[in-house]
Amino acid sequence: MGADWGVVIVAAGRGTRMGTKESKQYLQLGDKPILVHTLELFQAMDSVKEVALVVGSDDVERCRDWVRQYGLTKVTAIVAGGKERQHSVFCGLQTLTSEWVMVHDGVRPLVTADAVRACCSAAKQSGASVLAVPVKDTIKQVNEAGVIVSTPDRRSLWAIQTPQAFRRVLLQEAHERAQAEGFIGTDDAMVVERMGTPVTVAEGEYTNIKITTPEDLPWAEFLLAKRRADLAEGKGEHG
Repeated sequence: MGADWGVVIVAAGRGTRMGTKESKQYLQLGDKPILVHTLELFQAMDSVKEVALVVGSDDVERCRDWVRQYGLTKVTAIVAGGKERQHSVFCGLQTLTSEWVMVHDGVRPLVTADAVRACCSAAKQSGASVLAVPVKDTIKQVNEAGVIVSTPDRRSLWAIQTPQAFRRVLLQEAHERAQAEGFIGTDDAMVVERMGTPVTVAEGEYTNIKITTPEDLPWAEFLLAKRRADLAEGKGEHG
């Protein structure tokens, strides 16, 4: 697999659920910031040619420092994000030239190279793919009065993660159309789906957690420590 992938890392959010003054993507996880763990994964992948990092306008400078400090040579652009996540993705997308592109949350530092490769491989077959895991819980649809109205079949329900992978021109066109029509989707797949393009699912891992609340941090610390222990014993994956 040649180095034909670009990556948009979205880290412009100012999440309030963490309850800290600092945005969650800049909090420490183990020995370095959450965002640096995320960037290092893609830095180490041979298939990745370029990375666009999208952050808040106040954070561009410190991210430039980290890129230098941690030798993140594949980060080719650090840009300020937009009002919505979708606008931020579009800002990052504009800077990339690769044939294929992934979009990944800066606060998902525990995705594995194997899962990323599975998503990329599925996208190359179909043109668009997302990482996801089957839902374990019973899901109920509830109305405004708090009354259950339906119970969807759990076998058809998947919890969507990132990365999400696309042919770059397809994602670019989908974003341009969404922007022109004032459509805001909850993820990039939704922006592509509304063009009538099928998006496939690649099965990921339950450990690819999104760090958004205080209780996520100890769990992420545990997963990181376990992964490092496995690597030390030679059980880990190869990038």
